Amino acid sequence: MKVWDLATRLYHWSQAIIFLALMVTGISGNGPHVQLGLALFTLVTWRITWGMVGSETSLFRQFMASPQKVWAYLKAERHTQLGHNPLGSWMVFTLLASLLLQCITGMILAGMFDGLAAVGVEIPEIIYFGAEQTHLLLVDLLPMLIVLHVGAVLIYKLRSKPLLWAMLSGYQQVPTNHFIAQPNIVSNSRAILVLIASTLVTIAIIAISMV
Repeated sequence: MKVWDLATRLYHWSQAIIFLALMVTGISGNGPHVQLGLALFTLVTWRITWGMVGSETSLFRQFMASPQKVWAYLKAERHTQLGHNPLGSWMVFTLLASLLLQCITGMILAGMFDGLAAVGVEIPEIIYFGAEQTHLLLVDLLPMLIVLHVGAVLIYKLRSKPLLWAMLSGYQQVPTNHFIAQPNIVSNSRAILVLIASTLVTIAIIAISMV
């Protein structure tokens, strides 16, 4: 059954590639680290917006899980809902929040918001200090989250639940003894419009940095 739209899959794999490139350029100190960070910010903005206006399985309200629901899933491992399972939903929110925070702190450190001084908005030194500490903390935390994510995918693969293939193909296996309705998959044109809007947000931030 078709579960993941093209936009969600493109975001997932583009994010993975750009994140690896950011790790390499960040550690080496060479390469377009800031530019890659802006690209990642655009992608994360796209995904967050898509979580509010996208396809059914990509909507945050569809897979947001309470602690009780996660605990019940861990005990029984029963999950008939398409898309993210309750535990996976927590990883999605954690990764998105961490990546967004890493992008914003990186932009602060790169001076992307210094242009606000032209309109009388001065960024206090404590903000720069907090951004630096947070950025360094997430440099260590994000790889650990990625390892957890990949490890979970491998475990599900060993249990004959091909999550990786679903994110590649867009299709997920459905238990034959459960009736599950086909989720609503919205058009790619909407995804393109959301991506354009997200890109314009990034361009606006770049314009502020050039004031």
